Amino acid sequence: MRILVAVLIAVAIAWIGFALLRAVGGSREQGSVRPEDSEDVAELSVFLVCRECGTEFQVTRLGEVQVPRHCGERMEVVRRAVSGNDPSLN
Repeated sequence: MRILVAVLIAVAIAWIGFALLRAVGGSREQGSVRPEDSEDVAELSVFLVCRECGTEFQVTRLGEVQVPRHCGERMEVVRRAVSGNDPSLN
């Protein structure tokens, strides 16, 4: 009888654990952005900026908006004016 109870408890703990992992991880199909759903925005000069340390990431493809965290804080979305004579663009 003890073995049966132990097996049932183990199965219940495993089932709850897997359910929690699925909930935290989310569904791959639901949250994923397919390449054909994303849009090329490199010419718009959109950046994600960390106000704590100054790290910047340029956004070149935009799908579902998910602002990442850096240094523990959410990064800010910054759009800059496009300059025609920027030497880094050549």
